[in-house]
This record gives sequence, C-alpha cells and structure tokens, in this order.
Amino acid sequence: MSVWDALVGQPEAVAVLSEAVRRPEAMTHAWLITGPPGSGRSVAARAFAAALQDPADVDGTSHETQTALAGTHADVTVLATEKVVISIDEARNLIGLAQRSPSQGRWRVIIVEDADRMVERTSNVLLKAIEEPPPRTVWILCAPSPQDVLVTIRSRCRLVNLRVPPAQDVADLLVEKDGVDPDLAMECALAAQSHIGMARRLAANPNAREYRAKVLAIPATIRGVGDAILAAGTLVDEATEESKVATAERDAAEKTELLRNLGAEEGGTIPPALRAQVRQLEEEQKRRARRALIDVLDRAMVDLLSFYRDVLVVQLDSDQVLMNRAAESAVREMAAGSAPEQSLQRMQSVGVARTRIAAGAAPLLAIEAMTVALRPQN
Repeated sequence: MSVWDALVGQPEAVAVLSEAVRRPEAMTHAWLITGPPGSGRSVAARAFAAALQDPADVDGTSHETQTALAGTHADVTVLATEKVVISIDEARNLIGLAQRSPSQGRWRVIIVEDADRMVERTSNVLLKAIEEPPPRTVWILCAPSPQDVLVTIRSRCRLVNLRVPPAQDVADLLVEKDGVDPDLAMECALAAQSHIGMARRLAANPNAREYRAKVLAIPATIRGVGDAILAAGTLVDEATEESKVATAERDAAEKTELLRNLGAEEGGTIPPALRAQVRQLEEEQKRRARRALIDVLDRAMVDLLSFYRDVLVVQLDSDQVLMNRAAESAVREMAAGSAPEQSLQRMQSVGVARTRIAAGAAPLLAIEAMTVALRPQN
C-alpha cells in the first residue's frame, strides 16, 4: 500500500510526482494537474500533498500521511467549491494562508480544485502569490485542461497531465476497495466512462443506476415533436429532483447552524439585524443548487452521448466495447433503425445543448431543442 494506490491508471503522473518528492531538484513551487473528469485530479493532488509531508513513509501509514489524505492536516488546505465560480474573497484567503510557514509538516500545501472556475480577475489576484510563494509553500491547481487556466498562471506551473484510466483498472479498484461484484464493477466502470467517482456512485447506489437507465430510455420514446417536448420536461424535472436530493439536507443543516450561531430560533421571526446574513446564506445555496442542477443535467447528456456512441459503434460494425451493456438491446434497435449520419447529428445536438447550458442558457429550452433534434428524420 502507498499514497499513490488510489490514483488509478496513471503510472506516468505517479512517476513525475514521486520523483519530485524524492529529489529536491525535481520539486517546484507550483503545479497544474489536468485531466478529464473522473481521471483523478483531486486524488493526485491529495496524494502528492501527503507524500510531500512524509517522503520516508513508503507504506502511506504515518500520521502525517493519513491526515493529509483525509483532509485534516493543519498544513494542507483544499479549496473545493460547489459554486459556478471561485470568488475573489476565497482567493484572497488562500493568499493570506500561503504566507504562513508550515506549523507541523514539511510543506504548506494549497490545493485548488476546479481552478478552471476562476475568472480572469480572480486568477490575477492569485498570480503574485503563485509566482513567488514563501520557500516552504507549494500550490497545486487542478483543471480539466491547461487551456482552462489563465495563461499567466499556467506558465508559472509545472504541468502534470492525467489520462482516462482503463475501464478494467477502475473495475479492479471497485472490486478490491469496495467489494463490488466483478460483473457489476465492469458494467459501472464502462457506464461511467472510467470516471472513478461516478463508477463508485453507480456501483453503490441502485437509485443512481435506475436514474441513468431512465435517461438512456429517452431516445426510444421520441417519435415526434410532442414526444420530444414531453421527454425534455421529464428529464429536467427528474434532474431537478436529483439535484435537490443532493443539496436539501445540507442546506437545512447549514441554515440551522447559522441560526444557532446567531442566537435565533428556527421557525421563528428573524430579527431585522440578522436577516442580511440569512439572505446571504440563501443566495449562496441558490447558486449551489443551480450548479448541482447543471452538473446532473450535464451527466445525463454525457450518458446520452455514450448511448449514441454505442449506436454508432454497432452501425459501423466496430470492435469497440459497448459502454452501456444493460441497454444493449435498445442500442441495437436504434442502430438498425437509423443511419450513422443520424447518430453523428444526434451526438452533435447533445453537445450543443451541453455548451448552451454551460454558457447560462435556460436548461429547459436547451434540452427541448436537443430532444427535438433527436427525433427520427423522415
């Protein structure tokens, strides 16, 4: 066992990061870890932070290593936002923290997950701190690709690029770490397109597999414009419910905690002097709810893309493995009733919907346009 065990299918990245831990001349003050969703960017960042705190701990069992991996080490700070963007105030807090010497460990490590959510103004605030940090401070930024980070930030970081891990490696992880049945593990690894977190969620949560099955059933239900509009409404409604499940309990707990700290009674009248703080929390929760809805819808569209990809694989008689084993009969039926050109057009329509929603379009309108484009063409 080592700190790198959870970083699946990334031997090249492990080699680079572990060398930096072992050899001071290979170390630098700022790193940018990139890779597609589910490739393990945050896992790599946390493993690197843990290894830096105790390079001699080969087995990854020391107190320094374990607390760094668990996110409780005093000198390892992780900024992981659920908002659409990382705020300037959050960036400034990190700058102040970066100036402090490590209190316990060898390094003060600051990890910024989803660094692509920093707008240009926020990135410029961090620039000086990343460019010239104190001697024992290291920044680790995570983003889908180098192009998602401002060029002035990117140029000051050493790049480590992660790849999509093989599905078999992800399945093996589910079997070994989570005790998942091998067949189910492989089905979930393929369905998640090797996204480790999503594969784990699918394997552990039957409701998640059921929701995904509903999404994959949508193409077969669309026969005309009316069906398309109904399918769009159903998809958005179910995504809304799915996102509420993920945020409602946390929202309620946060509001209860805030009211307790303010000395106000839950369910009672909130004094005027305290209403601004409650409104601020509610606005923050609304932004997080929108982010959650966008994430659920985007995942649904990725699943639809995988469905049409499988249809195209069958139409072209390719030897590629199907990603959706449980939906194979629907895939083959769709492949028999359409042409490869239609599959490509449908995939393009899904991609356009993803882009529109990410750019701020009304989800229902974007999804309606997509489902209309998915209907059979005479």
